[in-house]
Amino acid sequence: MIENLDAKHVPYLKLIGEVADSIAQPSYVIGGYVRDFYLQRIQNQDSIDLDVVTIGSGLVLAEAVHKALPGSTLSTFKRFGTAMVKHKGIELEFVGARKESYQADSRKPVVEDGSLEDDQNRRDFTINALSWCLNEANFGELVDPFGGIKDLDAGLIKTPVDPYITFSDDPLRMLRAIRFATQLYFTIVPETLEAITKTADRIKIISKERIIIELNKILLSPKPSIGFAYLLETGLLKHILPEMVDLLGVDVINGQTHKDNFWHTLQVVDNLAHTSDNLYLRWSAVFHDIAKPATKRFHETQGWTFHGHEVVGARWMKRIFRRIGLPMDDRLEYVTKMVRLHQRPIALVSEEVTDSAIRRLIYEAGNDIEELMDLCTADITTKSEWRKKKYQNNFGLVRQKIKDVEERDQLRNWKNPITGEEIMHRFGIKPSKKVGLIKDAVKEAILDGDILNNEDQARDFMLNYATTELGLTVKNPS
Repeated sequence: MIENLDAKHVPYLKLIGEVADSIAQPSYVIGGYVRDFYLQRIQNQDSIDLDVVTIGSGLVLAEAVHKALPGSTLSTFKRFGTAMVKHKGIELEFVGARKESYQADSRKPVVEDGSLEDDQNRRDFTINALSWCLNEANFGELVDPFGGIKDLDAGLIKTPVDPYITFSDDPLRMLRAIRFATQLYFTIVPETLEAITKTADRIKIISKERIIIELNKILLSPKPSIGFAYLLETGLLKHILPEMVDLLGVDVINGQTHKDNFWHTLQVVDNLAHTSDNLYLRWSAVFHDIAKPATKRFHETQGWTFHGHEVVGARWMKRIFRRIGLPMDDRLEYVTKMVRLHQRPIALVSEEVTDSAIRRLIYEAGNDIEELMDLCTADITTKSEWRKKKYQNNFGLVRQKIKDVEERDQLRNWKNPITGEEIMHRFGIKPSKKVGLIKDAVKEAILDGDILNNEDQARDFMLNYATTELGLTVKNPS
């Protein structure tokens, strides 16, 4: 019997059991809720999801629960035989117990009514096959045919049946195994890991939309490197993000080496995970050095260089985002900017750095300047404690310089005080290259500190530049 269950959840479980008894359908709560109860991850949660499997019609049980729960809403999905009842942040999903069989080249199963045992057999992992009976006679009784509790205690990810069958039925489960191992700090058992490795190419039949959901969850884990290391080991990564695999390895010429950029990248991601839960800043960490293999060169005097990798990497972002299913919107622009700028603060650690250089960084980074600095700080992966402290102190100085210049010049999300419309009106000209030259000259003068960031000085500069440098005549003084 279950004990110490959150008092907010008990009434829902009891109600489902009473309704199930009234229509003579054995019913069970199964999967994530039960697993997370034993992991102590659901206490004091107002919003939860309960997956209910019943021997009989899930649609009939859902409708009966909906009628017995005032204020609830019901959504039915007859094509899939499932239904959802929502009530005050609680989501109850109902489905009839079933067994499934698959063709080798399809993700569309042949579905038949089945027993609870059939339903548990089709679950992905032993820890997700745990269930409690909800009917009054056996309320709270644990049904654990595969030793899921033992695997929870041991921190193991394993499939309830032959892993080759589990992953053949739904190859996304390979990613789910890695995701759970990463989130829970669990270990994938050798038999399951071997099956993932040998069937990794099956991931190609899964839609990028489903894959990216799992990748995002891995990346949002406390230590994402666990998941990416598994992705590399199993061969899944080469099918999903081959550019990351290209980062792996160290070349040696004349005794000179460079760091392994794959493991460096994972360290940066983990470092950032300690300071930020921003998913797309973490994606920026994944991609920050992605173009190093393409820009790697060896020089007798300089050794290994990766000149321009940040520019090339930024140029790759649109293609990679589209291919793996990341959003083609302002989040793409954000990651592209982070990749392009991640080297810039490194050049600003000198005491002699000019305010102009700081202004230009603030101008280009805009409101994302702090997160850019977080990325750059995470990029410090040296094992030497004194070097790490030195770099961290240097970045602290850069942060202070940014703060000082920003407070004085107000350049964040800067907009040119002079518009194209004003230029055309003042000089009586039509849209042309000269309009752009004037606007750029004003911008450069402000960023260089030649004039202050205000309309009066910008306008005076515009008039002088346009008349002396471009030979224009003022047609409308105001």
